Amino acid sequence: MSGGGRELLEELGEEVPWVSVYGQLEMDLLDLSPEEAAEFTAGLNISEPGRDRVIRGAYSLLGLISFFTCGPDEVRAWTLRDGATAVDAAGAIHSDLARGFIKAQVVSFEDYRAHGFSIGACRDAGCLRLEGKEYRVKDGDVIEIRFNV
Repeated sequence: MSGGGRELLEELGEEVPWVSVYGQLEMDLLDLSPEEAAEFTAGLNISEPGRDRVIRGAYSLLGLISFFTCGPDEVRAWTLRDGATAVDAAGAIHSDLARGFIKAQVVSFEDYRAHGFSIGACRDAGCLRLEGKEYRVKDGDVIEIRFNV
């Protein structure tokens, strides 16, 4: 960061998070194939795109997390405040799900990926859990809401 930006950070205090993004480099990477981009960034010791760092920083600053729902023809990410409950997650999807909430089937994304992106395989492996209304959703949870309206 150059002159003016650094002065602003100093004025705001030490606790202000910031992320450096090299815009021209990010644009140049878009012109490369995924293999070429990976080779190029490895040579520069860059482990992830700047946009990923910006998104993670913004989510952290705003106190947000993401959870996922998976259906036969759609996977969707939903945004919640960190500390939200399973009922809050149900309500983010649709108010009827929150109103008729019974339980939430939950598996971490890491377990979901490790078991071939299959809820059934997660259930068979014993890593799918049933959680109640007070369950605090964790960033990356894959959730299926059981409800009755």
